[in-house]
Amino acid sequence: MAELVSLLKTESYVRKSELRLMRIRFSEVVIIDDMVFMAMKKNEANLFFQLVSDLYEKSAIILTSNKGPYNWSKMLGAHSIATAILNRLLHRCEVIHMDGEIHPLKNRETIFD
Repeated sequence: MAELVSLLKTESYVRKSELRLMRIRFSEVVIIDDMVFMAMKKNEANLFFQLVSDLYEKSAIILTSNKGPYNWSKMLGAHSIATAILNRLLHRCEVIHMDGEIHPLKNRETIFD
């Protein structure tokens, strides 16, 4: 997610960022891992909203997050932006909620003994 935010912030003046985001915008499937694991500034959340809007009903979006939608307002810096993003993401979607152990750490308990 941090790399995506960096691309969004530099798109207008770095050609490589522009090309990578153009490729993302024309993809059939976009996977965003660890959504809102870190707080975003309002301008970053606005840029992310624009990307989601560009992808809306054009691409399949697979998104992972360890935060529930009720926490997104805090992490995205504004309730209105979080609501707008969630409206687009949750329209015609399938939500899979997973509880339990952190999968990569499941068999690594000895590290923390």
